[in-house]
Amino acid sequence: MQVLKFGGSSVANASAMNQCVSLIAKAVDKDRTIVVASAIQGCTDTLIQIGKKASQKDESYKDMIEDLRQRHLDIIDEVIPSEKQEESRASLDETFSYLSGIAQGVYLLGELSFTSLDAIMGCGELLSTRILATRMTSKGIATKWVDSRQIIKTENVKGANVVLTDETYSRIEKLIEDNPSKQLFVAPGFIGSDDKGRMTTLGRGGSDYSASLYAVGSKARALETWKDVPGIMTANPAIVRAAQTIPYISYRAAQELSHFGAKVIYPPTIQPVVAERIPIYVKCTFDPSAPGTIIEQNPPRSKNKLVGISNSDKIALLSLEGSGMVGVPGFSSRLFKTLSDNNISIILITQASSVNTMCVAVAEKDAAKAKAATDECFAYEISLGKLHPLKVEKGYSIVCLVGDDILSLRGTTGRMLNALGRRSIGVRAVAQGSSERNISIILDSKDVEPAIRYIHSEFFEKSQYKEVNLFVTGYGTVGKAFIEILSQNRDIIAGRTGIRLHLAGLSNSRKYIIDTEGIPLDVEKIGELLENGQNAADDAYFETLAHLSLQNSIFVDCTASTDTAYKYKNLFKQGYSVVGCNKIPFSSRFEQYADLKSSAVKEGVSLRYETTVGAALPILETIARCVNSGDEIFKMEAILSGTLNYIYSTYDGTVPFVDIVRKAKDAGYSEPDPRLDLCGKDVLRKMVILSREAGVPMEEKGIDFKAPLPPRFFKGEIEDFYKMLEDNESKFAEEYADAKEKGLKRRYIATLVYDEGAYKVSIGLKEIGPDHPLFTIDGTDNAAIITTEYHTSPIVIKGAGAGAQTTASGVLNDIMLSV
Repeated sequence: MQVLKFGGSSVANASAMNQCVSLIAKAVDKDRTIVVASAIQGCTDTLIQIGKKASQKDESYKDMIEDLRQRHLDIIDEVIPSEKQEESRASLDETFSYLSGIAQGVYLLGELSFTSLDAIMGCGELLSTRILATRMTSKGIATKWVDSRQIIKTENVKGANVVLTDETYSRIEKLIEDNPSKQLFVAPGFIGSDDKGRMTTLGRGGSDYSASLYAVGSKARALETWKDVPGIMTANPAIVRAAQTIPYISYRAAQELSHFGAKVIYPPTIQPVVAERIPIYVKCTFDPSAPGTIIEQNPPRSKNKLVGISNSDKIALLSLEGSGMVGVPGFSSRLFKTLSDNNISIILITQASSVNTMCVAVAEKDAAKAKAATDECFAYEISLGKLHPLKVEKGYSIVCLVGDDILSLRGTTGRMLNALGRRSIGVRAVAQGSSERNISIILDSKDVEPAIRYIHSEFFEKSQYKEVNLFVTGYGTVGKAFIEILSQNRDIIAGRTGIRLHLAGLSNSRKYIIDTEGIPLDVEKIGELLENGQNAADDAYFETLAHLSLQNSIFVDCTASTDTAYKYKNLFKQGYSVVGCNKIPFSSRFEQYADLKSSAVKEGVSLRYETTVGAALPILETIARCVNSGDEIFKMEAILSGTLNYIYSTYDGTVPFVDIVRKAKDAGYSEPDPRLDLCGKDVLRKMVILSREAGVPMEEKGIDFKAPLPPRFFKGEIEDFYKMLEDNESKFAEEYADAKEKGLKRRYIATLVYDEGAYKVSIGLKEIGPDHPLFTIDGTDNAAIITTEYHTSPIVIKGAGAGAQTTASGVLNDIMLSV
């Protein structure tokens, strides 16, 4: 004998019911079978509403009954052969007549009693199983529809229907013996009857409970529960996309999972088969070939003793605290007895080793009753100040990691808490079950879903990646280019390096967005998200980052903001490494520069800013390697502005100088306002940074600086600037022609030279000949020629030095070097 149980989703409509018919037909070929089925999906909820509306004198309950009737008629029309449809409709009419009569009585009385509600709720299973039994008979299978009201007997104990198991088992045994010719029995789940013959219901998971009773009573070799999920999962697949089916699980572990919220099984309903050690197969109606889950006494042992994660929501914490508890026995027992006397179940208990605080978790719905009862119980101690009134906190959830012999897995609790701590998820309380099968944590309900994902990733997903969280500020030209490059190359980077980059935060000057799961790397979508993001005023973005403290986090500064630069030290203290293309922090006062460098070292984080000088070129990295190895830099000559180099290498007198400048702007080589490039200030800052990296404590005022254009060019508006360039075209042409006649090129060059015991730094337009290493540097290229004590030949670094894409790629390189 075998028992098959089908849930509401498995008989939801004609298509689903036909699938059940196919599965049952195959099962009957193997062994005699009892099928227990639920009401069609949503039917029980509708029946409850019918009862409530009838009791409220709301005649719309009649329309609801008619709608429900039509749903079942539609199933009959599609499932039942025409020659059997009249018979099926007759049994349906009989049940609906019964339902309408009960509902009419409730309507007239204006009262919905416990007994009346049972009589109404139980009709769903009567309807679905009648259809199913008729369909099986029509297939030529010897089928008997079993009225569970005649089999499962109950009694009322403290307002609940309790099954009389001995009598029920006896009736099931007799049913089998009296029908030896029947190969298939179809029985409604969820219902029974009391000693007066009135229909009763078995509560939550009632159909599973019915199936368990039939399995034990018939001495079945197995109980199969067919659902709309592929088995018991390591986590809720709606929360964790990587959730896996658990192939084998012990009764105890399955009950632990279910107790804390896994809805595949409900512990009390499977207790009968657990006691008799009947294996339970959890299968998917809509994917019957899938292996599903086997629940049994001694499942095959696997290397991983952990089996899954579940959670319970709407938890309240009750805290009893006071110095009067210390050294005084009996407080715990008085609290527990008080809660028990008020029918309040305790879900979890923790107690401080100092014994002056105790915390218990209960369902939120019981919190108010628990406080009133507890404060009354300890009124005397509270009045003396030995105890505080019971503190109630709501909005919590329990997340439970379940396994067999979990205590033998050393470090499991630490790994679980570390997985949450790395993502800045706070834990309110921790309890390790005496059953050795679970570790439970209490946390804020808003953190439940990410917590489950992080714990699942830690224990059940074999990820080869080190995950790094990026928090970007600045969503202008460089910021957008960086997101595009990250989007195109993230998977490649992960495959080559084992490092997975997540964009976890992004801000512009007005709004910010945070998503620790990862912001989608879609420039258009990000624009929409930012537009609807949080207000970034009053440093709100940085305040949020301060409270996150995620492990492996890097702050990426794509701005030119002075204010952002002052945030670096606080970010270091909160564990953030910093990557910046913002020159301001590193070219301002030397004291501030040195303080930033030492602070990063002190806090053990990385500070990288290669792109402040040469975009993606490793100029700073090369200098750092020289200095770190004890080498001494004697001389540097560098072209540090791709914009200026483009302008001066492109201009040949045939196209006006102003048009070359406009072209540089349109191509994205210059700043939106090209005056920022042509004033030379950008190169000045870069040379300050280069000098400092070479070990020279340079300030801007210590550099012999000559701007490409005199100060008069920068007065007025941008159009005045362009007009000034037009008016001076003859001068630009003359200077170019003079240099060309001498075989020279004009380049804007920064120089650092060690001379007569001191370093001298200068910046300006120079005319250089073919013998100079920078003579061939054209277009937007940058270059640096570094002469040191150790190297007999100068180190030459050359490459693209302008453009958002180039800078963004340099930022990405810095990020990878910071991990």
